[in-house]
Amino acid sequence: MNKKSVQHMLLAGFLFSLMNVSVKLIPHIPAIEIILFRSVFSLILTYILLRKESVPVFGNNKKLLILRGIAGSIGLMTFFYTLQSIPLASAVTINYLAPIFTTILGIFIVKEKVRAKQFLYFGVSFAGVVIIQGFDPRITFLDMTIGLISALAMGLAYNIIRKIKNSEHPLVIMFYFPFITIPIAALISYFVWVVPVGWDWGILLAVGLLTQFAQYFMTLAYQNANLSKVASLSYIGIIYALSFGFFIFGETYSLMVFFGMILVLFGVAMNIFK
Repeated sequence: MNKKSVQHMLLAGFLFSLMNVSVKLIPHIPAIEIILFRSVFSLILTYILLRKESVPVFGNNKKLLILRGIAGSIGLMTFFYTLQSIPLASAVTINYLAPIFTTILGIFIVKEKVRAKQFLYFGVSFAGVVIIQGFDPRITFLDMTIGLISALAMGLAYNIIRKIKNSEHPLVIMFYFPFITIPIAALISYFVWVVPVGWDWGILLAVGLLTQFAQYFMTLAYQNANLSKVASLSYIGIIYALSFGFFIFGETYSLMVFFGMILVLFGVAMNIFK
């Protein structure tokens, strides 16, 4: 793997981690409201890029694009909820189950074959999640369930992307995410709206900017290196999460919770690379 791809992926992971920290810095702002601001930012930028490249905005397979937008919206809303509700590293670790759900759903959606031993790796990861929830009193059963829903929804979204990747421009797929999210987030935000004040506005802007730059550098990395090797670098995100969680939010973990995190990462990594 070339040096540039390594640098791009490490930078993307760092920026995504800063975005996660930004979300956690404003717990008084409802997660759905943060998503609304981020989605508006993303929609405007993606639309400008589509027009610049003269690509039809609404694509071809509208039903699947809408379904991808809905699944992505659910995944993002539930992930932001866990970021604000449970320790940072735990939220990120549970989110790493998304590749496993992607693989399982892929059996039915894109007809991919799964080897029998992969189910063993699935079991290892889920055992890790059970340990994390069972040995960390800060994580309720509801929090864990919402985290799993987030990973499942993302797994569905990734499968839809794979199903339409040859018929839709990447920017069109990106456009539908905020396009579907904004009306959902706006409706829910109406009932829980909290007016941002002072630094809240700067942090909300940071969430949007960090997300866009992180996606840009991640795309560069995936375009110029082996897929599996680049993907392996994303797991450095757990180191970022543990570090930020400890130094910024004073979060600590028991040895059993660390063991659970290791099981989750081991199961996911073995599923991807073996």
